[in-house]
Amino acid sequence: MSSHSSPGSGYWYGPDDRLDPPGAILQALRDYRISEAATRRSTQASMGMGETDLLALRYLLRAEAGGERVGPKDLSRILGITTASTTSLIDRLVASGHVRRDPHPTDRRSLVIVPTVVTDSAVRATLGDLHRRMMAVAEELSVEDARIVIKFLRRMSEAITEPPQR
Repeated sequence: MSSHSSPGSGYWYGPDDRLDPPGAILQALRDYRISEAATRRSTQASMGMGETDLLALRYLLRAEAGGERVGPKDLSRILGITTASTTSLIDRLVASGHVRRDPHPTDRRSLVIVPTVVTDSAVRATLGDLHRRMMAVAEELSVEDARIVIKFLRRMSEAITEPPQR
């Protein structure tokens, strides 16, 4: 049995980085997830909205920046929520002034959901400094180190989404 799979392994018990590098890596990931979740909760509280609302706004802002039009069906699909939940979500975001419903420019029967200028400013004010700090950390990596980190994180994503072996 290797040191990283022993019962005293560092993933849960505070690794000694020199003796248990895999455990130290998993602990660092766990620490990051805890920090990221706390930041997400703080952001949600400061903006007065839930996680799905913020995910919708982030998607809408990114789509708008890319020149894409987003309709309610697109939001339902991207967020993995029902059309009824999407309608409630859009109603909340319209009522709070974060988005507006506009007629689709080429399909009179359809609507597009557009983030307001106020929303773009609020999201930038709330998350801009955080994103700058995170980007500064990423920019410190060499190209080779960045490739290694990207490959590692993608493989970890695959590992946690893979169905359990029976």
